[in-house]
Amino acid sequence: MSLVYNEEQQQLDDSARDFLAARSPVSEQRRIRDQQLPEGFDTQVWQQMLEFGWGGIALPEAYGGLEFGFQGFAPVFENMGRNLTAAPLLSSVVLCASLIDEVGTEAQRAELLPLLIEGQQRFALATQGKDRFHPEHLDVEVSEQGDGFVLGGEDLWVPDAQHADALLVAGRMSSGETALFLVPADTHGLEIEPMHLLDSRNHARVSLHAVQLPASARIGSGDAQAQLEHVLDRGAACIAAELLGATAVMFEMTVEYLKTRTQFGAAIGSFQALQHRAAWMMVELELARSAVMAGFEALNDAACSTEHRQQMVSLAKWKVGEAAHKISREAVQMHGGIGVTDEYDLGLYLKRSRVAQVLFGDSDFHCERYGRMAQQLFAETH
Repeated sequence: MSLVYNEEQQQLDDSARDFLAARSPVSEQRRIRDQQLPEGFDTQVWQQMLEFGWGGIALPEAYGGLEFGFQGFAPVFENMGRNLTAAPLLSSVVLCASLIDEVGTEAQRAELLPLLIEGQQRFALATQGKDRFHPEHLDVEVSEQGDGFVLGGEDLWVPDAQHADALLVAGRMSSGETALFLVPADTHGLEIEPMHLLDSRNHARVSLHAVQLPASARIGSGDAQAQLEHVLDRGAACIAAELLGATAVMFEMTVEYLKTRTQFGAAIGSFQALQHRAAWMMVELELARSAVMAGFEALNDAACSTEHRQQMVSLAKWKVGEAAHKISREAVQMHGGIGVTDEYDLGLYLKRSRVAQVLFGDSDFHCERYGRMAQQLFAETH
């Protein structure tokens, strides 16, 4: 396993760092929040991301993608975390485009993937309710009616649902199979209600009240549960990378504060007790980075088993979540009262990190899944 980016990833890292620092700094995220932009992101910055090819990083060249490999998302999302950049890259590309690529028919891929890669349309994935994250549990029930389908489900938590052109909905058929459906945003019976969370992002509560769809609305055929869980792991890894970037900035802000804040005529960074705590923070951050790199490597390896992939993704999401919790707590304590004021950027990083920690599974979920996968792998080899 490599603990550093390869040459191509490093180029992506450099370009993402420069672009986001110039066009999407933290001050821009503050402006989006204060002006309450309904999309929850800057549409011009989003279009520039797509022009850079970020929408096609891991998608086939046949549909306009770059076929760079999933590991290409690691530096992009890490830098989005460093700048608190809000954009529908995760929801529309990593989740929805990946699912369509894995599950859809050739005609559906040819029609829909170029639209998502180029940003002509934007989708959001609806699968989980407001309760604890469980990939195998779906809150949408699907029944067949004539040549079509009827979907019903309440209180789905869907990031980037507001102003999306359509929702990609995962539901449970009466046969027990998982099926995917493309539901246009103006479909009768579809209700999208904004949610107001700590990070001030575009989150929405979605309900489907006897939504009627034609047979053509179904993406692919057969049971899509395995593909859904694979793509949700991709989402968890990208959130882990974003959280890693945000946590790195909280650490850097704290170290800089220790160098400049004085007490008793000396910089507080000269106090040995605080030096020990800062060193401990750095160790936690580097351990989290190695776990995130391992998670992306497992997702990028087509030969990787499902058990090993899930184990590595859970390790990444758990470790970076724990590091974010510990480092953010230490950062606030070392900054004192200023650390939680709205005027100071540390507070914005803290709020986003708390939401990111529970997206696609909190620490408890991933710790439990890691143990379960480890047991399965042990049983297979002994």
